[in-house]
Amino acid sequence: MRVRLAKPTGGFAMACFIVAYDLNQTGQNYTCVTGKIRALPHCHAQGSVWFVEWSGTAGTLRDHLKSCLDTNDKIFVDQVSQTWAGYNMSVCGKWLNDRGC
Repeated sequence: MRVRLAKPTGGFAMACFIVAYDLNQTGQNYTCVTGKIRALPHCHAQGSVWFVEWSGTAGTLRDHLKSCLDTNDKIFVDQVSQTWAGYNMSVCGKWLNDRGC
């Protein structure tokens, strides 16, 4: 599990989002999706579930990632609130707590 702790500069308010995706066709190239996610401050929670910091809305984050998806793929993006709960999430739990999410 890799964690990118660097925070972007520029003074924009950042929020935490959860991103979950399912690329449904055999042989899908996950490199595009993971590359775009890894370019953001992120924590890889499990499989195809990530937490990211983003200065826009859930919809703009979805749109940012959508160019990597085919019409049969699925993606879910939601802003994380401070009422989240998890189990055995020590690395990403700390990542979220450190950001006030």
